[in-house]
Amino acid sequence: MESSYFELALKERRIGFMVFDANLVLTHRHLKYTNYFPQERVLKYQTSVWDLIPELVGQEEIIQLLLQGKRKRHVLERLNRVTPSGKLEYYDLVFMPVKPRGASANHLLCLVNDVTAATAMEQTVRQKDYELRLVQAQLLNRNDFLSDSLLGNSERVQEVREFIGKVAVYNTTVLLQGESGTGKSLVAKLLHNSSSNPRGPFVEINCAAIPATLLESELFGYEKGAFTNALMSKRGLLEEADGGTLFLDEIGDMPQSLQAKLLTFLETRRFRRLGSTREQSVDIRLIAATNKDLQAAIRQGEFRQDLFFRINVVSITLPPLRELGDDVLVLANHFISVLRFDLKKKITGLTPAAQSKLKAYSWPGNVRELRNVIERAMLFAAGERIDAGDIVLYEEPEMGAGGEERFSLDIPDGGLSLEDVERDLLRRSLQKTHGNQSRAAQLLGLSLDTFRYRLKKFGLSPQSFR
Repeated sequence: MESSYFELALKERRIGFMVFDANLVLTHRHLKYTNYFPQERVLKYQTSVWDLIPELVGQEEIIQLLLQGKRKRHVLERLNRVTPSGKLEYYDLVFMPVKPRGASANHLLCLVNDVTAATAMEQTVRQKDYELRLVQAQLLNRNDFLSDSLLGNSERVQEVREFIGKVAVYNTTVLLQGESGTGKSLVAKLLHNSSSNPRGPFVEINCAAIPATLLESELFGYEKGAFTNALMSKRGLLEEADGGTLFLDEIGDMPQSLQAKLLTFLETRRFRRLGSTREQSVDIRLIAATNKDLQAAIRQGEFRQDLFFRINVVSITLPPLRELGDDVLVLANHFISVLRFDLKKKITGLTPAAQSKLKAYSWPGNVRELRNVIERAMLFAAGERIDAGDIVLYEEPEMGAGGEERFSLDIPDGGLSLEDVERDLLRRSLQKTHGNQSRAAQLLGLSLDTFRYRLKKFGLSPQSFR
């Protein structure tokens, strides 16, 4: 009776499950989603979690923490699979430790939730939201709602606006250059949304954030059996971007072996999935971005010159915030007007002293850093305007006695809690590593699990720093 009720509950909630023993070998399963879990492999039972869920490769430490009871749950969101009929489906996976009756060690429970319908609804809502904002912007005769970095009255910002206006409607390849935080991702989105096909998909990938061994399969996709954990075919980002724009952020960090394959695609507009002999073609616009000096990388043998010529059809260097003069105040006031509602603060602007302090700073983190500084200042501000004492700025890194980098902290008059310092150190490490959690954790001398715990504690998302 209890079993039948349990099966009924799983059916109604659209949830499947699997249980793996302490050796991470399959012991129980509910075959609701045979599209996600290949049935012929599942029925054999002696299948490891790595074979069934290849996305877990590289997350062995987290799985061991679950089995040891040191972590309560782990979630993989929006994993996609292509069904035998060609339909794209999305799943959320939740992993939890369980200890069956009579067992001496924890087992691993995996709940599988079909979120295809919810994902489609979210995509529709995002599209409708964009369409509404586009109409509003057109009525106001402005399109800078898409990008905070395009606010401003300086000549350099006007040059960026004119560049976008000239090249957006053409399907040519664009290279965006500039320091981290200058708005390259936002300009790429604006180019897409101002193109002749703004309803097409905009697909973004950060070449520095994905291990070199996985980047090729992410970009080109793979066929079932192409490598050990390729249990099903998967579309790559080239296919996902068909009819729209593919944005390759931090292309300067792309491995040379993959640079050659990307060059071939750009020259022929054809590619093959890993493990496939069938060529495919897609209609995409490529936008690439980097904060590196690609000419120097070419001289050092780190970047292909022929690929540079191919992506450098049209290029622009986005100006750093320190070169925009009074635009820093335009942006600061914009952030105040946006954040005052989220933070429920009745702050209307900046005092003259605060304005002077913002204009005198060099802004190594550019617009991204400015937003964080304004948000923090709004939390401390006691009056209706932000004063200089409310603004906490990190100075340029100085070299310590041993040659290591150190920083100085400007403490506001109202004081500063240790939690504020910890939060800012986490932000600073993510800014420096462009959202790479492993490198950021090493900078702070923390284990990756401890670093992730602290990010969750303060509600920080690595994606927002990429």
